[in-house]
Amino acid sequence: MLRIYGVAGAESDELVQIAREARQKGWWHPYSTVLVGAYVGLEAAASSIRAYEQQVVPGLLETEEYASAMIRAARPDFTPEQVAQRVRVRLGRQSLLTQNDPVDLWVVLDETVVSRPVGGDTVMRGQLKRLLEVAELPNVTVQILPFEVGAHAGMDGTFSILSFPEPSDPDVVYAENATGGLFLEKSDELQKYSFIFDHIRAAAMRPEESIARIAKLAEEPLWKWRPRSSPWT
Repeated sequence: MLRIYGVAGAESDELVQIAREARQKGWWHPYSTVLVGAYVGLEAAASSIRAYEQQVVPGLLETEEYASAMIRAARPDFTPEQVAQRVRVRLGRQSLLTQNDPVDLWVVLDETVVSRPVGGDTVMRGQLKRLLEVAELPNVTVQILPFEVGAHAGMDGTFSILSFPEPSDPDVVYAENATGGLFLEKSDELQKYSFIFDHIRAAAMRPEESIARIAKLAEEPLWKWRPRSSPWT
């Protein structure tokens, strides 16, 4: 374009540098609302997402009731209106899984995610059934990383790896933390997280075994036979 319009020299170099900087996605910001908004935009542009989750069901797979209960518990400072707004956004994002050109989603869930009754028995059973339904989609793979694995490669925390349809767009890692998260796109960072994800999914139960485990938990949840006041044995 610059050659066509006859732009050359220092002016051309400056415009090229601006274009390069505009494409960079890696940045840190302490405000969670900004980070969440940025993530949603990248998620919508992604062609595939690989994610590991330690504590909660990912937003793309949540039911409305689960999302509401989780947000209320995690953010007791939110007003009912703020909770409702967050829930609407999460439910709206889920169209990415069923649109004409759906995103490919591969999720590994720590068994903690499907064993903690967020929102109570009824809400959590509904969430487990939702996982079973979504896992039937051809573009969705769900694995469970069981307790018996013990220590594993993903113990440093939750993360998502987003890949994009354009070869010129580098993958982006979103690593969550208490203030929102961190976007990473340096080559060594991407290699590290891809390495970690490969080890996590290799250690996890196979997809068909994972679905069977979720179905069993929906019928015989751990929280029903482990009373709240009883210590772990």
